[in-house]
Amino acid sequence: MAGFDEGRVYTAYQGLESNDLADETSMEHNTLVKCLKDFISRKEPVWDVEKANAYYYRDQLFNNKTKLTVDLEHVRSENEKLAVQLEDRPAEILPLFEQAAAEVLREHYANSEEGNPVDVEGVQVMLNSSKPLSQSKTRSIRDLAADRVSRLVMVSGIVTAASRPRHKATSMSIQCKDCKGVQTVAIRPGMGGGAIPRYCSQSQGIPGADKCSPEPFTVLPDRSKYVDQQTLKLQESPEDVPTGEMPRTVQVLIDRQLVNKVTPGTRLNVIGIYSTFRGKSMDKGQVALQQPYIRAVALEEEAGDSHSRFNFTQQEIGEFERFAKQERVHEQLFARVAPNIYGSDDIKKAVCSLLFGGSRKCLPDGTNRRGDINVLLLGDPSTAKSQFLKFASKVAPISVYTSGKGSSAAGLTASVIQDPNTREFYLEGGAMVLADNGIVCIDEFDKMRPEDRVAIHEAMEQQTISVAKAGITTMLKSRTSVLAAANPPSGRYDDLKSAQDNIDLQSTILSRFDLIFIVKDPANAERDRMIARKVLDNHRGHSSRQESVEESAQEVFFLKRYIHYCRSQCFPRLSEQAMERLTAYYVEIRSETRTAAAREDTENSPVPVTVRQLEALIRISESFAKMALQPVATLEHVEMSIQLFTKATMDAVKSGITAYNVNNDDQRDRIHRLEEKIRRRMHIGGYMTQKRLMDEMVALGESEQMVMRALLAMSAQGDVQFRRERAVLHRVK
Repeated sequence: MAGFDEGRVYTAYQGLESNDLADETSMEHNTLVKCLKDFISRKEPVWDVEKANAYYYRDQLFNNKTKLTVDLEHVRSENEKLAVQLEDRPAEILPLFEQAAAEVLREHYANSEEGNPVDVEGVQVMLNSSKPLSQSKTRSIRDLAADRVSRLVMVSGIVTAASRPRHKATSMSIQCKDCKGVQTVAIRPGMGGGAIPRYCSQSQGIPGADKCSPEPFTVLPDRSKYVDQQTLKLQESPEDVPTGEMPRTVQVLIDRQLVNKVTPGTRLNVIGIYSTFRGKSMDKGQVALQQPYIRAVALEEEAGDSHSRFNFTQQEIGEFERFAKQERVHEQLFARVAPNIYGSDDIKKAVCSLLFGGSRKCLPDGTNRRGDINVLLLGDPSTAKSQFLKFASKVAPISVYTSGKGSSAAGLTASVIQDPNTREFYLEGGAMVLADNGIVCIDEFDKMRPEDRVAIHEAMEQQTISVAKAGITTMLKSRTSVLAAANPPSGRYDDLKSAQDNIDLQSTILSRFDLIFIVKDPANAERDRMIARKVLDNHRGHSSRQESVEESAQEVFFLKRYIHYCRSQCFPRLSEQAMERLTAYYVEIRSETRTAAAREDTENSPVPVTVRQLEALIRISESFAKMALQPVATLEHVEMSIQLFTKATMDAVKSGITAYNVNNDDQRDRIHRLEEKIRRRMHIGGYMTQKRLMDEMVALGESEQMVMRALLAMSAQGDVQFRRERAVLHRVK
């Protein structure tokens, strides 16, 4: 980050800004301070309905004593000219606002019963706005143009890095080492510094006194005044970045009571003064080039699961409530998920459950239980897995789309980066941090390196990312749902292989997925005809009818807002009947899994059934209840979740070569004889196509099914390896 916390002396508003209000359109200094004092002390009934006829800002100031949060809309309703001055020249008006607040506080203490004067150190005035500013309606970093310099701006984004807090001098005391005279130097605000004079002026006015030597001053730290400051790196939200564009970033300077309030991954609305400072280019002599940054006057953390700008009107809330009360609300929601994809009804249900999510729980011991649902799509290519990921990333209020091959452990979680100027280490969040309270779509999940997949274990279950690097030990929030798509090692799902060979992922990562789908592309003429018809209809319809495109966009927008409303307003819990049904089902599937493993003489199933699967059923049931805005997950929702879980994860548990199990001794002896024939036909280290070997064995009177069983047995023993997607055999030993 160029210019990130560059070791200079910084400040913000400490009442030392220029008070030159000689402009014809400006108010007089004393008049302006009096006007601001009247605004703070005004008794206004319309600002807060709950506190009608109350002293809104005066009571707030008396309670907090060190800060005052002011809504710019209140100022505008009271004094339009003052609001325009605040928006156009905030660096001049805000110090006067803080001066007026301090005077109101001093007068309050002076008029109290004790009457003792109280030293008021200073009041920090924080400006926010309940409505967008006149020239910052989109709140996008991309709209920060040169004409907004020195004016008030409002932007939104996500914090990707935060520096360590530093101490900035607001006024510096210097002492001449010759005459011992002490002077006070004012420090420029923001990222500006202060100029220490080269010559001492105190000895010049004394007759007969010796002149002080040039540059005689030393700084007196104990007599100087300081404030805390911190620099943030604010980046555009991932869902707001146009396709093909790089996300824009801007530095945000915060001070005093705003310091240490946010961490990387936090989504913010920032109101501040758009300013400039000398960057690296100016050090090279290019005086005209300036580095922009924002001097924040208020930070507003976005509440809920998405943007705080998603404020719902009463009309929308009524529309959502009516939609949730419909009888077949679940079927309507499932039909709105990826409508351009034919079939895959169970996957659409799973994606819908992932988008709505379950309910987070905070236990009495301080630990949390995640409510986000993770889904894995594993199977053949050209089965619309990536299209499901694209649709989910478009509909989710907060989403990050990434590919497994192009993602590293640091890019997904967090990285520690050293600033080239100060050599200081700072933390920068990755995709899992940027998608906090949203979803992460990871395509080509099987192409990730194993060490990179291990890095997201903690983020998927505990929903935190712990970092202990370069002296930085911290924990970042990563409350995200993961929607991943993967292919088997051979490219296609092979029914002749065991489930362990098809699902080439560790049990530790598989157990963190609530739903695992085996997606196959069977050869079915009727199904192929329906898919072809659907694809052709999509191409023909979207190229000719503009009305259908607009209607589809409206449905997506409605679904996006409805998802956000449900996630922020509904937090269902299980009923007693639902809990009993889930308990019985969990015991049942555990017993079935143990019985199947014992029958197939294996220790574990490829997809383990653990307590995490029970919690997965709970989350899926809660998501079905949340779709209908119901506060309680009933037995009906549990049955729907069990049905979906059975068709997804339990099918993956039971997948494998069940058609090739050896049931008696005669078959076992026959397979042993076939193995000897194959060993005599292929020498160690030799290669042969599977088709040629199969033809030769069939010519000797053997059946293809028994030959395939023998090859699979030899492959399990390590004698033979399949190459080139089972087309070539390699004799190993």
